[in-house]
Amino acid sequence: MQTITVQNHKLEFVRLPSSHPRSGAPSMVFLHEGLGSVAMWQDFPQRVADATGCEAVVYSRRGYGRSDPIAAPRTTRYMHDEGLVVLPDFLDQLGIDHPILFGHSDGASIALICAGGRQCSLSGLIVMAPHVLVEDISIRSIAQAKIVYQTTDLGRRLGRYHAHVDSTFWGWNDIWLHPDFLAWNIEEYLPHITAPILAIQGEDDEYGTMEQIHRITSKCKDVDVVKLADCRHSPHKDQPEAVITAVAEFVARILG
Repeated sequence: MQTITVQNHKLEFVRLPSSHPRSGAPSMVFLHEGLGSVAMWQDFPQRVADATGCEAVVYSRRGYGRSDPIAAPRTTRYMHDEGLVVLPDFLDQLGIDHPILFGHSDGASIALICAGGRQCSLSGLIVMAPHVLVEDISIRSIAQAKIVYQTTDLGRRLGRYHAHVDSTFWGWNDIWLHPDFLAWNIEEYLPHITAPILAIQGEDDEYGTMEQIHRITSKCKDVDVVKLADCRHSPHKDQPEAVITAVAEFVARILG
C-alpha cells in the first residue's frame, strides 16, 4: 500500500497490474461506496484487471480506510468536491490519462460528477448502484443502518477496514440523513457526459431503484445497462461473475 498527498491530505492507494495486460488499455480507477475503502474491495479490482487487461488503481477517499480522517462534518457538496477537485488532482499526480472510472454507490455519483463537470478526459464510466437523486428507499435504509450501527457489532466489523471507524460511519450517515440532503441531485451533470457508460443495478438494491438508471439513460448519449436479479446494493459481491463479464465486454467495446 502506498500513500499520496492530494489537496494537503494523505490518501492510501494501490496500483494493480493486469496478469494479461492489453496494449493501449487505459487504467481503471475504482471509487468506493459510502462506507468503502481499498481493503473493502477485496480481490475484485485485481479480478477485473486480469479480465480486462487494464491496470486497476484503487484508493480510499479522505475519511476512509487508512487515509487521513475528516475533522469537520461533511457538507451536501462532498461528492461534488471529490469529483471536481480531489479526483482530478489524484489522477494528475499519478499521471493517469484517459482512465475508465469504476464507481460504486457514492463512488459512482462522484464518477458522474467528474465526467459531467468535464474535469478529466475519460475513456469510459462504469457506474454500479449509482445515485443521481435522493429516493425514499435510500433514506429509509440509511436510517436503518444507523440503528444497526448503534445496536450491533457493525462498528467492530467496519473497524477492520477503517482506522477511524466512528468518524467514517457518522460522516456518511449524518449527511445523508440531514434534511438539506433531500434536495441533493446531480442530473445537471448528465447531459455533458461524452464518455460511454456502463450502468449496473441490482433489482433488489436496498438503497436505490431503477429510477436512478432511467435518469442516466434519459440524459446521456451512450449507455449500456445491466440489470441483475437476486442482487442488492453491492453487485460485485452478489453477482461478481456477471459484473466482471459485463465490464470485460464494455472495455472490449471501448477498445474496439
